[in-house]
Amino acid sequence: MKKDALPSETEWLVMEALWDAGGAPLTSQEIIHSLEGVRELSPKTVRVLINRLYAKGMVDYTVDKKDSRVYHYTACMKREECQLLKSKQFTESYFSGNSAGALAALIKNSALTKEQLAELKTLLNQS
Repeated sequence: MKKDALPSETEWLVMEALWDAGGAPLTSQEIIHSLEGVRELSPKTVRVLINRLYAKGMVDYTVDKKDSRVYHYTACMKREECQLLKSKQFTESYFSGNSAGALAALIKNSALTKEQLAELKTLLNQS
């Protein structure tokens, strides 16, 4: 992946479709179909997003053995890796790198369940 090349909000939707496939390659048609009802994106827009993600090194493809016009796309990064990088970018961009400030803002503005609060306490105690 190219340095500082993280998916935009809309590109993230394409990545979600690939991650949700569990590592199985998807064609552009399958990605387009999986995004139906999620967000109004034209097939052309989805193909542009896929190309951008490829240019960023976030997706790769293989050419179909039976039809050279069909490409099968896979994610080059795991969801967790991408989330970690995006969260670091978010903290740097909006909180000047202050992780505690970012965490406090998220907690204050979220309706957390008792289970989620317990999970956060466990994480804080581990660090």
